[in-house]
Amino acid sequence: MKLCFKCKTPVNLEQITRRDECLQCKSDLHVCLNCEFYEKGRANACREPLAEPVKEKERANFCDYFRFKEQGRQKSGKTEAEKLWKELFKK
Repeated sequence: MKLCFKCKTPVNLEQITRRDECLQCKSDLHVCLNCEFYEKGRANACREPLAEPVKEKERANFCDYFRFKEQGRQKSGKTEAEKLWKELFKK
């Protein structure tokens, strides 16, 4: 499920463009804070190494790597790695 980063309202758009806004709070949707590559603490707060740095993470941007983050399927890298490790070394 896609949710607005600011008000957590569900977003029912298949493709998100730079001009799209949340119907509830009018926040931009094509922003780093809604992207699945956004990760605070990383270089430029982004896991995509080829992405251009974006200064204002809550404002619309032109990033070509943007993918709207799906709330239901988010898993941490550590959790996913532990799952794969256990599957690899099953007894």
